[in-house]
Amino acid sequence: MTSLMYTLAVIQLKVFMLTEGSPLKSTCPTGYFPCGNITLCLPQSFHCNGVKNCPNGADEFMCGDNSGWAEIFDMVIEKPNPADLPNECYLQLYPAVCDCKDHELECVNVNLSSVPQVSTNITLLSLKHNKIQSLPDEVFAKYTDLQKLFLQNNSITTVSPSAFVGLKKLLKLYLSSNYISVLEVGIFKDLQALRWLILDDNPIATVSQLSFTGLTSLMFLSMIHNSLEQLPGQSICEEMPFVNWIDLEGNKIKYINDSTFMGCSSLTVLSLRRNHITYLSEKAFSPLESLGELDLSFNRLHELPRYIFMDLPFLKMLNLSYNPIKRIHVNQFESLKELQSLVLEPIEIMDIQIRMFQPLVNLSHIYFKKFRYCSFAPHVRKCKPNTDGISSLQDLLANTVLRVFVWVIAFVTCFGNLFVIFMRSFIKAENKLHALCIKVLCCADCLMGVYLFFIGVFDLKYRGQYNSHAWNWMTSSKCHIVGFMAMLSTEVSVLLLTYLTLEKYLVIVFPFNNIRPGKRQTLIILASIWVIGFIIALIPLWNEEFFGNYYGRNGVCFPLYSDLKEEEGARRYSNGIFLGVNLAAFVIIVFCYSSMFYSINKTGLQTSKVKTHIHRDVAIANRFFFIVLSDALCWIPIFLLKVLALLDVDVPGTITSWVVIFILPINSALNPILYTLTTSFFRGKLKQMFSRQHRKGTNKSRKSLSSLMWSDSSSRRSSSLQMGFLQRASLGENVVHSR
Repeated sequence: MTSLMYTLAVIQLKVFMLTEGSPLKSTCPTGYFPCGNITLCLPQSFHCNGVKNCPNGADEFMCGDNSGWAEIFDMVIEKPNPADLPNECYLQLYPAVCDCKDHELECVNVNLSSVPQVSTNITLLSLKHNKIQSLPDEVFAKYTDLQKLFLQNNSITTVSPSAFVGLKKLLKLYLSSNYISVLEVGIFKDLQALRWLILDDNPIATVSQLSFTGLTSLMFLSMIHNSLEQLPGQSICEEMPFVNWIDLEGNKIKYINDSTFMGCSSLTVLSLRRNHITYLSEKAFSPLESLGELDLSFNRLHELPRYIFMDLPFLKMLNLSYNPIKRIHVNQFESLKELQSLVLEPIEIMDIQIRMFQPLVNLSHIYFKKFRYCSFAPHVRKCKPNTDGISSLQDLLANTVLRVFVWVIAFVTCFGNLFVIFMRSFIKAENKLHALCIKVLCCADCLMGVYLFFIGVFDLKYRGQYNSHAWNWMTSSKCHIVGFMAMLSTEVSVLLLTYLTLEKYLVIVFPFNNIRPGKRQTLIILASIWVIGFIIALIPLWNEEFFGNYYGRNGVCFPLYSDLKEEEGARRYSNGIFLGVNLAAFVIIVFCYSSMFYSINKTGLQTSKVKTHIHRDVAIANRFFFIVLSDALCWIPIFLLKVLALLDVDVPGTITSWVVIFILPINSALNPILYTLTTSFFRGKLKQMFSRQHRKGTNKSRKSLSSLMWSDSSSRRSSSLQMGFLQRASLGENVVHSR
C-alpha cells in the first residue's frame, strides 16, 4: 500500500506538470500563468474563457477546482464498463424479488426484514433500503467470495461481534443510514482485505482503536453524521496503518491532539468538516506526510497554531471556511509549496498582507469573503468572489454600463460647472455674493467630475489585468489623492448647501432683521467651509495605523464602508461623516425649508411692501428647494446603506457600485442645471446677450449691405465714364483716320 501511495503521488505530480507547468521554474510575471510545458505566459483573464489561447489548450484545462483527491480520483478508481458485464445469472439460490446478473445480486427496496439465503459464490450483495434490524452471528460466514456488501438505509440497531466472520475477501462495506450506536471490539477482525468502510449517519458516540482491529488493508473510512464526541485516545490508524481516506464529517469532535493521527503516514484525504473542533495541537497533523486534502470547515476554531501546517509538504487542498478565525499568521501557509486550492470564506482577515500567499507558488484557486482580498493573491488563476460589484479580476470597473457612464457623467459634470462659472463671471448678477457662492459650489462639484475622469483613466490603464495591479493601485498615493478629491468635493458641497439654505431661511423667516452677511463675512464663511472640508478629507491620511487604508478599500477609492466588519477606526470615522455631519446637514436643510414655507403661508404675503421685499428671496428659495430635493434623492440611499451596515445586513456590492459611481456624482452633474440654467434671471440674461449679439450681427449686415450698394453704384458710375471715354477715344480715332 505504501508503494501505491507513492505511485499516486507521482501520478498526481505528473498530471500537474502536464496541465499547469512548473510554477517553481515559471518566469511568468505577476497576473499571468504559463501554458503548461510551453514557455508562453497568458493573463489570468484568458483562463477558462471558452477560447483555446494556449497552443496545447492548457488554459481551458481544469476549469473546475479539482485540487486534492478529486484530481486523481477517477484515475485510481476502476469503473467497469457495463457492456463487459454478462447478463446471465450464475447464482442458483436467491429470492425471486431480487435482480441477479453474473455473480451479483440486487435486493433493493423489497421489504426484506433479514439477510436472505443466497448462493455461496456471490461476489456482490446489495440489501439497500430494506427493513433489516439486526445482523446475527456469522450471518455472512459462508459467503467467502463476497467482495462488496451494501447494507445502507435499513433499520439495523445491533451488529453481532461475529457478524462479518469469514468475509476475508470483502473490499467494500456500507452500513450508512442505520441505527448502530456501538462498534464492538474486534467486529471487523476478519475483514483483512477491506478497502472501504462506510458508517455514515449512525448514532455512534464513541470508537476505540480496537474497534478497527483487523482492518490492515483499509483505504477509505467514512463516519459522516454520527455522534462522535472524541476520537480514540491513541492513534486511529493503529489497526489500519494504510488507510487513505478518513471522512468524519458532521460529528461532535471537539479537539485533535498530537497522537490522534500518529502512524497515519498513508493518509491522503482527511475531512473533519462540520464538527465542534475548538482546539488543534500544533503537531496534530505532523504525522500526515502524504496528506493531499484537509477539510476543517464549519468548526469552531478561533485561531490556528502558527506551525500547524509545517509538516504537510504534499497538501494540495485546504479548506478552513466558516470558522470564527480571528487571526491568520503572516507565515501560516509558508510551508505549503504544493497547495493548489485554499478556501477561506467567509473569514475576516483583518491583517491581510500580500506576503501571506506569496510562498504558495502552485496555488491556482483561492476563495475569500471579499473580492478586495483577491488583490493580495494576484498570481492565482481563479479567485472568488470575482467581483465586488465595482471591480472584477479583469477590470477596475466591471460593468460595461458603469464603464461608459463614468465618462459621460465626468464630462457633463465638468462641462456644466465650468460653463456656469464662465457665464456667471461675465453676466452681472443682482446679488454678487450669491453668485460668488454659486461659483464656489461649482468648483466643489467640478472636483467630482475630475475624480470620475481619473477613475476612467485608470480603468483604461488596467483593462484586462486589473487584479495583478489592484493591490498596488489601492495602496498607491494616486488612489489616496482621487479619494481625497471625491471626499473634499462631497463635504464642501454639503456644507455649502447647508450655509445657503440657512442664509435664505434667515432672510425669509426674519425678513425685517438686517442679518444678511456682508462681503467680508461671506468670504470668511466660504473659506472656512473649504478648510473644514479639507480637514475632513485629510484626517484619515494622518494616522494609517488607526484608519488603515481608508481610501483604498475598493477600486474607485471612495470610503463608503458599507461592511460592519471593516477596520474599527475607519468604519467609525466613515459613519461619523455620513451619518453624523452629512445627516445633520440634511436634517437642517429639511427643517429650514419647512420653516420657510410655513412662514410664507402664514404671513400670506399680505402687503405689497413685503412682497417687494422678499419676492426675489422666495424665488431663490424655490430654486434651492429643487436643489435640496435632488441632494436628498442622492443622499438617502447612502444613509440607508450605512444604517443597513450598522444592522449587520449584507449589502450587495452591485448596489454600492451604483451608489458610488452613479447616484453620488450625478448630484454634482445636476447642480449647474438646477441652480443656474433653470433660473429666470439667468435665462433672461442669456436671451439679452444673444439678442445683443443678434442685433450686432444685423447692424453689421446692414452696414455691409449699404457699403455694397455704395460700391455697386460707384462701379456703375465708373463703368459709364469708362464707356464714354472709350466712345470718345474711338470717335477721335475715326476722325484721325478720316483725315
